[in-house]
Amino acid sequence: MRTEPSPGTLPAREHLPAGNAGTPVLDVVIPVYNEEKDLQPCVLRLHEHLSRTFPYAFRITVADNASTDTTPLVAARLAEQLPGVRSYRLEQKGRGRALRTVWSASDAPVLAYMDVDLSTDLNALLPLVAPLISGHSDLAIGSRLARSSRVVRGAKREFISRSYNLILRGSLQARFSDAQCGFKAIRRDVAQVLLPLVEDTGWFFDTEMLVLAERAGLRIHEVPVDWVDDPDSTVHIVRTATDDLKGVWRVGRALATGSLALDRLARPFGDDPRDREISGVPKGLARQLIGFGVVGVLSTLFYLVLYSGFRTFSGAQVANALALLVSAVANTAANRRLTFGVRGRGGAVRHQAQGLVVFGIGLALTSGSLAALNAATTEPAHSTELAVLIVANLAATVLRFLLFRAWVFPDRHDESPSTVVASHIPTFPPTAPAAPAAPAAPAAPAAPTAPAGPASPVYATAPRSPYGQGADDDPYDHTNRGDATMRMRPVRPDHHDPRDAR
Repeated sequence: MRTEPSPGTLPAREHLPAGNAGTPVLDVVIPVYNEEKDLQPCVLRLHEHLSRTFPYAFRITVADNASTDTTPLVAARLAEQLPGVRSYRLEQKGRGRALRTVWSASDAPVLAYMDVDLSTDLNALLPLVAPLISGHSDLAIGSRLARSSRVVRGAKREFISRSYNLILRGSLQARFSDAQCGFKAIRRDVAQVLLPLVEDTGWFFDTEMLVLAERAGLRIHEVPVDWVDDPDSTVHIVRTATDDLKGVWRVGRALATGSLALDRLARPFGDDPRDREISGVPKGLARQLIGFGVVGVLSTLFYLVLYSGFRTFSGAQVANALALLVSAVANTAANRRLTFGVRGRGGAVRHQAQGLVVFGIGLALTSGSLAALNAATTEPAHSTELAVLIVANLAATVLRFLLFRAWVFPDRHDESPSTVVASHIPTFPPTAPAAPAAPAAPAAPAAPTAPAGPASPVYATAPRSPYGQGADDDPYDHTNRGDATMRMRPVRPDHHDPRDAR
């Protein structure tokens, strides 16, 4: 999986400005390979629809995936004839490669793509991108499997599509309903951080992007679509299904080992200054209890299997110690990733060392239980030993959760000061105590001033469009940056939002 550095934590979502001269709000990419017959009708129909119904400036980009027919010539001719249409040529095949290349180079704040066959009804395009423009969502997908969708396609493709999405739900815990519908959109600021983490360059690109976005906590909006199957589709179903299953295995393994830095995709809760960190409130206790319980049940079963195996060639105490040691290492690793959400390898050795201390406490409990059983009965039955160990392990499990939560994996977020999650909030200079008056210097001639008017709040950023971008931009001057990234400032108790009328 790709782990190279990315631009960093995402800012709070903002509603995009209603208009900006020279820069489109939406860039629709059409990836094509040998589509000389379908390309022109597709672009003409899409261009007419956007010109008639879309209220923002737009662009259509044809991304040619190393076509060997006249597709590049058709794309170039369309770019010359239609305003807002451009063509891009890639010398390597791969839909994912084409989307990553064009999206990474685009200056539009909302990026979308659709298949050249236009199987999806174009009336769903505005509902697709509206949540991204408004700042409500990070990604948007068309779904053919939603209840209100209307789909016309064969039983074979219907079965494959539903089976694939069931595999994603079972293996990667995906909650979105349709991974492979060729009708998706993403905000550019999200794409800049998310795309470097996506490794696939083919058909699995969509799925990998959605899974990583969902695991990082980004919001994915689903739009029910009307969809008519293209009987002349050139997609190789068997090869695509095989590549998708390989991708599911690769992404699942990366998520399980924590090798993806998904914290780079952290998004503030909202853009209201009231949405800030609140100290002293336990976070995720119910989810942690459920996760710890599931891991505990599996660890107990694993422990019993190990104990039964070790007991065949060693005594009860030795078998218990070995089984508990192996299961404790696996339990700590699973709880670290799944229960407490610790990703990456940082601190893994320290966590395992602390886990071994917790293991020692569990060993003392279980070994003491076995010692008490042997003192009460000279030759206890194997089933009796297992029953005693189960009870002792339940007690050790409760203690292990408390130690994990309070000592091994404590929630340290409350130690940091609260931060503003928005950038566009008015800032007011802090009230400072009056200083002793100093001798006045000779006054300079007063410059002419404008007539006095009502006081205006001082804004952290000038109300300019986020589209402009220059080569000499100061990295901390966000008045003219193209990605609308904002600095976050600490919140003081005396800061209030004038919009809050409560």
